[in-house]
Amino acid sequence: MLETLRGKRMMFVGDSLNRGQYVSMICLLHTLIPEHAKSMKSYDNDALTVFRAKDYNASIEFYWAPFLLESNSDNAVVHRVPDRIVRRGSINKHGKHWKGVDILVFNTYLWWMTGLDIKILKGSFEDEEKEIIEVSAEDAYRMAMRSMLRWVRKNMDRKKTRVFFTSMSPTHGKGIEWGGEPGKNCYNQTTIIEDSNYWDSNSRKTIMNVIAEEFSKSKFPITFLNITQLSSYRKDAHTSIYKKQWSPLTAEQLANPVSYADCVHWCLPGLQDTWNELLFSKLFYP
Repeated sequence: MLETLRGKRMMFVGDSLNRGQYVSMICLLHTLIPEHAKSMKSYDNDALTVFRAKDYNASIEFYWAPFLLESNSDNAVVHRVPDRIVRRGSINKHGKHWKGVDILVFNTYLWWMTGLDIKILKGSFEDEEKEIIEVSAEDAYRMAMRSMLRWVRKNMDRKKTRVFFTSMSPTHGKGIEWGGEPGKNCYNQTTIIEDSNYWDSNSRKTIMNVIAEEFSKSKFPITFLNITQLSSYRKDAHTSIYKKQWSPLTAEQLANPVSYADCVHWCLPGLQDTWNELLFSKLFYP
């Protein structure tokens, strides 16, 4: 992998699930590199994190852009806003940071799934009078996919660069879906789901259809990393109660671990290492 990256920049762009895949990639590689020949730094209020392997003149980077487009959730540290708004036609706000990258790995999904509709800003966040419309999650997501594919076509060289897109990461918040107890989730789960047809209800197939339709029209080849089904069996692989808590837990929460178990993100080492093995094989054998 390091030889493949020699003299190149690889960048993961997206949300915290893509950050998890990025951290997995660093963990898989950095032990091979002596301390003096590697570094890891954050820039731009943590929006960009860069790992450098000096002897290989290579970097592996992560850029925070949960919607890919500009939004009011773009602060990499403080992004818990109750009312999420995405600005239409704004991909260059983040895209200017992706120029010159040789291998791009995009993801975006979870942040679009806050409800049935998404608020779209037509003008600028600086406008005093803001024109905001509400559209379905599918229509908003299609808008984002078209913007991303247009950006890739204009800014990437198909002879020298590669673009990957990671499919939606499943969640395990409803135990009843896999035959567990009502009201339970991934907390204390230690076995995989054995039913090969299992599909998590939060992984909307309508969004998968949007991706399939838009990617099939793309003039630039996008390598699709389809991790959804293989990950959906792993109700045992989440960070659960062991994730970093941003505010102290209440006595009520501590008495009921199910209430604060994180059934979205994944433990490392773990499942996301498999995502990267898939990425590695598709990088080598496109």
